[in-house]
Amino acid sequence: MKIEITGRDTGTRARAGKLRTSHGEFETPAFMPVGTQATVKTLSNDELKECGVQILLSNAYHLYLRPGEDIIRNAGGLHKFMGWDRPILTDSGGFQVFSLAVLRKVSDEGVEFRSHIDGSKHFLTPEKMVGFQTALGSDIMMVLDECVQYPCEHETAKRAVKRTLDWARLSKSAFKAGNGQHLFGIVQGASYKDLRQECAEELVKMDFDGYALGGLAVGEPREITREITGFTTDLLPEDKPRYLMGVGEPHDILEAVSSGIDMFDCVIPTRNGRNGTAFTSDGRFSVRNAGNSDDLRPIEEGCGCYACKNHTRSYIRHLFNTDEILGLKLVSLHNVYFYQKLMREIRKAITDGKFTEYKNERITRWISKPQVR
Repeated sequence: MKIEITGRDTGTRARAGKLRTSHGEFETPAFMPVGTQATVKTLSNDELKECGVQILLSNAYHLYLRPGEDIIRNAGGLHKFMGWDRPILTDSGGFQVFSLAVLRKVSDEGVEFRSHIDGSKHFLTPEKMVGFQTALGSDIMMVLDECVQYPCEHETAKRAVKRTLDWARLSKSAFKAGNGQHLFGIVQGASYKDLRQECAEELVKMDFDGYALGGLAVGEPREITREITGFTTDLLPEDKPRYLMGVGEPHDILEAVSSGIDMFDCVIPTRNGRNGTAFTSDGRFSVRNAGNSDDLRPIEEGCGCYACKNHTRSYIRHLFNTDEILGLKLVSLHNVYFYQKLMREIRKAITDGKFTEYKNERITRWISKPQVR
C-alpha cells in the first residue's frame, strides 16, 4: 500500500492524498467513524454515505465476541454482513482487551481474558487476530499490540514495546499478502521518545503496509500527545499511510495533520451526539439546554446535513426531553457530517496551499468560542 500524495502544505508537514483498497479508494486526511459492532450507532449506511464517509472502523475484539467468526464468514465477510461496500479498517482489539476485559493475563504468547459481556474465557494471539481479520475481509487490519496506561514507568513501557514488536513479527508472518488486504503495524512507547523511536524503527524494518500511533490520547496532556505525534511521524516512511488512533477533537486533528498524519478515528462525534452535544464551526453546545426550547434555528446555520436542513434546535431538544431515539440520531448525524466536512475542508486547504491559514483560523474560533450560544 502506497499513499498517492495529491497536495502538500509548505508551512507544515500536512499532506493530502489517496489510498486504494479492494473496496475503493479514500482520500486523506480521513476521519473514520467508529462502527464498533458493525454499525455506527443510530446511523444507516446510506446516511453515512450522504455525510461523505469513505471508510469506517470496526473492532475485531467486539466482533470476535459477538456475533463471532462463523456467522460473519457465513454472510460472506464483514462488508456483506453489514451491507457496507466501501473500505473498512478493523482494530485488532488490543486496546479493548486492556480497557474492557476483566481478569486478563498477558504473556509473550498472547492475552488471556474474560469477556466483559458474559465472563467467558478467551485467549487471543497475534496470529489468531490476523486470521480473524482475514476472515472478516477487512481492507486494513491492525496487529495485536500491548497498550499501557498513562502514566507508566519507563520499564513498564519498555516491556510493552518489546512484546508489541514480537507480536508484530508474528502478525506479519501470519499475514497472507496478495489477497487485497493490508496490515498496519502499531508504534507504542508511551510518552518516552527513546521507546517510540525504537518501536518505529523496528516496525519500519518489517515493512508494513502502513503505520499507526497507538497508546496516545489515553489521559496524557495534549502537549505530550502533540509532541510524541510529531516526533514519531518523522520516523515513519513518507510513502506509507500514518494513522493516529483514537483522536479526536477537531483542533487535535488539525494539529496532527500538521505533523503529517493521514488517518483518524474516534467515538467523539457519535458519543457526544447521543448525549445531545453538537459540534459546529464556532464550538460545541448542548441542544438539551433550556435556551434552545423555543430556538427555531438549525444546529448550525448553513450546514448541509439532514438534521440541519429539516429540524430546529427546539424540536431536537424536545426529542431529548421525551427520550425519543430520533434526537440521538439527528445530533449524531450532524456530528458525523461536521467531521466529514472538516476533513474535506482540510484536504482542500492543503491542496490550495492555505492549510496553515485555515488551521489557525479554525483553532482560534474554537478556542475563543468553546461553547456556542
